[in-house]
Amino acid sequence: MTYQMKRETKETKIAIEIAQSADSHIATGVGFLDHMLTLFSFHSGIGLHIDVNGDTWVDDHHTTEDIGIVLGQLFLQMIKEQRHFERYGTQYLPMDETLARAVVDISGRPYLYFNASFSKEKVGTFDTELVEEFFRALVINARLTVHIDLLHQGNTHHEIEAIFKAFARAFKQALTPTNDARVPSSKGVIE
Repeated sequence: MTYQMKRETKETKIAIEIAQSADSHIATGVGFLDHMLTLFSFHSGIGLHIDVNGDTWVDDHHTTEDIGIVLGQLFLQMIKEQRHFERYGTQYLPMDETLARAVVDISGRPYLYFNASFSKEKVGTFDTELVEEFFRALVINARLTVHIDLLHQGNTHHEIEAIFKAFARAFKQALTPTNDARVPSSKGVIE
C-alpha cells in the first residue's frame, strides 16, 4: 500500500510518498537530513519518496520540522489502515562509540521523551537541536508515544545516526503485523 501527501506553506513545499518497500528517493535540500532519512528508510523497511523545496537560506528548521509533520500524518494513515500490529517496539543501537535507545508505543497518545545531549551544536551545517524538533513533529502527528535516550556520547554524527536507526528499528518492530483480530489495546481501540 502507498500513502502520499503534499503540504505547502510560505516556508516549505513538500511532497512525500511512503510504501512498504526498499525503494527510496530523498531530496530535502538538507544533506545531513537526507542521510538520516535514508538510514531510517533502510532500517524501518519503509520506502520514502521525499521532495522538498524549503527556505533553507533562512536555516533548516522549517524544512526539518515540516517533513516530520507530513511523515507523521502519513504514518498515522498507515497505522489506521493496518490496525493489527505488535504495538510496542524497543531497540538499543550502537553506532561505534555511541549508544541510543528508542522505545515506541503505537498508542494513539502523542508523547515524546527526548533525552539526548549532543557533543556538538552542528553536524556540518545542520543544527543538532533540529533532531528533537523532527521527532516531536513526527510523534505528535503519528500519535505515537516515543522515548529516545542517547546513552553514550561520542562523535555527533554517530550520536544522531544511532538515534535515527534505533527509532527506525523500534518502529518497525511495533508495526509488525499480527494475526490477532483484536486491536492491540485492552480498551479495544487506539485513537
